[in-house]
This record gives sequence, structure tokens and C-alpha cells, in this order.
Amino acid sequence: MPFNKPVRAIRRKVLRMILEASRDMYPREFGAILRAEEGVITEILLVPGTVSGNRHAIFQLHMLPADFTVVGTVHSHPSGNFHPSDEDLALFGKFGGLHLIVGYPYDETTWAAWKYPGERLDLQILP
Repeated sequence: MPFNKPVRAIRRKVLRMILEASRDMYPREFGAILRAEEGVITEILLVPGTVSGNRHAIFQLHMLPADFTVVGTVHSHPSGNFHPSDEDLALFGKFGGLHLIVGYPYDETTWAAWKYPGERLDLQILP
């Protein structure tokens, strides 16, 4: 992970944006890239060409510019299960150090942060 400071928190407005985008995409998966500054997730990046389906979000990671603030990914699980699948774990091993999964009904209680190899990470929600 190129980011030199561990991620410890997410801004509430970013989390709400992720949850709203996930609701808007339902029943398809939403997916984006996470950016952080000083250990706090502050922004999401939408990757051109991302393919969203009922059971997948496929990122075109080659479309990302070189960006040392990128720390990982976020995607939704319309099933409501916000634990990583085998496919998610494969992505975790290839890209970034932090991955958020949000589950239906997409509220502040149905999401989790993960790092490779599927270890849950507690993130603080900041104003």
C-alpha cells in the first residue's frame, strides 16, 4: 500500500455518499475507489468503465491515474451480507490495503472495513 499512514477513520459525509450511491444502484452493486488523507477516508473516486451487475462490480483499475492517496476499494452487496466473498478476498490481495463492503439496506449499521486476507478493521466515523 503506497499510503504511509494507516487508515483509522472515515468522514461521515463520505460514508453517507457511499450508502446513498449503493441505494441508487440497488439491485446492482456499487463500486468505487477510496482516497485518504492523514489516515482519514475523505473521498471516493469513480473509475471509468466500472461494470456493475446484480452480483459483481468489476473495476477497470488500469484506468486509475498514479495516485498515492488511493488506499483501497468500496463496493456494495445487495444481498445484505457485508462479509467478503472469495472474489472479494482475491481483489483484496491485488489492490490497496483497505476495503469497505456495504450491505443492503445501506445504513450506518450495515457496513464493515476489511484488509487482506479478510481481517475486519474498525474505522471511526468522523464529522
